[in-house]
Amino acid sequence: MGFARTCSVALVGVEGVVVEVQADLEPGVAAFTLVGLPDKSLTESRDRVRAAVVNSGATWPQKKLTVGLSPASVPKSGSGFDLAVAAAVLGAAERIDPRVLADIVMIGEVGLDGRVRPVRGILPAVLAAADAGYEQVVVPESAAAEASLVPGVSVLGVRSLRQLIAVLADEPVPDEEPDEVGRPDPLLAGLRVPGTGAATGMHSVGAAQLDHGHDLADVVGQISARTAVEVAAAGGHHLFLEGPPGAGKTMLAERLPAILPRLGRIESLEVTAVHSVAGLLPPGKPLIDVAPYCAPHHSATMQALVGGGPGIARPGAVSLSHRGVLFLDETPEFNSQALDALRQPLEAGHVVIARTAGVVRFPAKFLMVLAANPCPCGRFSRTDDLCECPPSAIRRYQARLSGPLLDRVDLRVEVDRVTRAQLTERGARGESTATVAGRVREARERAVARLAGTPWRTNSEVPGRELRSRWHAVPGAMDDAERNLERGVLTARGIDRVLRVAWTVADLVGHDRPDATDVALALQLRTGVPRGVPMAIGALT
Repeated sequence: MGFARTCSVALVGVEGVVVEVQADLEPGVAAFTLVGLPDKSLTESRDRVRAAVVNSGATWPQKKLTVGLSPASVPKSGSGFDLAVAAAVLGAAERIDPRVLADIVMIGEVGLDGRVRPVRGILPAVLAAADAGYEQVVVPESAAAEASLVPGVSVLGVRSLRQLIAVLADEPVPDEEPDEVGRPDPLLAGLRVPGTGAATGMHSVGAAQLDHGHDLADVVGQISARTAVEVAAAGGHHLFLEGPPGAGKTMLAERLPAILPRLGRIESLEVTAVHSVAGLLPPGKPLIDVAPYCAPHHSATMQALVGGGPGIARPGAVSLSHRGVLFLDETPEFNSQALDALRQPLEAGHVVIARTAGVVRFPAKFLMVLAANPCPCGRFSRTDDLCECPPSAIRRYQARLSGPLLDRVDLRVEVDRVTRAQLTERGARGESTATVAGRVREARERAVARLAGTPWRTNSEVPGRELRSRWHAVPGAMDDAERNLERGVLTARGIDRVLRVAWTVADLVGHDRPDATDVALALQLRTGVPRGVPMAIGALT
């Protein structure tokens, strides 16, 4: 009788559970039984592992073989257990010393020829192993850089099962050709077959990729909208842009990630873990250190936005844009139920999805940008008479955005049609991305210094109760906002958001506390009603 054990990791969302993979050989009719709540893809590993072991030059044991995955109560899925199952079987057959395997975590899929291929979720799996106290991890060679992001863990990258056997048996390591198969294209990996409940046409990229050749100075005019984008980046405030087609709404949203500060180490690991689980890590760049940008198509389902799908739930757009920007272009064209599902992650900063296979929790702290036309034809204006839509059609179109969702949006700006004079005027370029990003970075630093010792880092995260009790505006600065509350223009939540935005404006212009001008600009960005203050941050500094 032979027995061996090693370890792997079962992922539930972006959280991992270390699983002990046990192999037991007993005399009897040759059979291979896999127990421990495996799904179909994991059950199929029996055939993959058997072929891989034989094609790697090892002898398959002709005995009764039982492989157990413990704890048995945790659902296990995917092909990432293949490498651990193969090693445990070889340990039970004494091809490898079982004592060598006991303290190693193995993650990877094996091909029929014995090659080891990458799987989704390497980073969160290694993080879970490190948290459980394991110091040695074996992964596919192509995923070794991703696994090495976890400090305190020794990572061995292998190309094939033959190499793993040689290393563990202290034999000469055979040379293998690098395997280019198994790493999905970062854009195509986000596509799902319609009807499966996952994303169709979702686009998620990093800000550095998106910013190639883009500059905020390319946006003609739109002083109010540019100011709103800057305030949104400095304070983490959600933004709603309304205006006719071609006015520059998408251009502004695409340039927003580039003015956000670079991600810190912990934030980078969070974002990378989500994209690793989704299979969307850019090739050759295991660590995402810039704000991600996700722009799902308006036909996206609720599962595409908040996460879901059959079996173990996958991250949706709100999680792929964690610590970055979620841009919903043509927002009224989205399914109303899908939009209302955003309200919970907007408030909580995470999304919890319950499925029969288990409950998963994905992070979802994102900056949301909504863009919409003023009417179905897009030509409605208070000054021009170009719109041919009947009033009832305009009301129905604008009512697709629910009041509770818009009440959670701090900044609401009308993007006007670009005039001929603005388009042809020479020397009319606005401030560059680098200039605005510098002000945003300084404003963030002021907010972090003020919020030191609290769990918050941006003004948008501070609860209204704390704002009113600990961080006060200049006496009398909030009088106009309070009058708007009495007249019903603002809700109680709305006045708290005005105060948050006022603090962000104060951080941008260098004020110790928001004064009447800062609050007036915050009110104008919230209500769209002119308050007689300069709209450009540069004019206030």
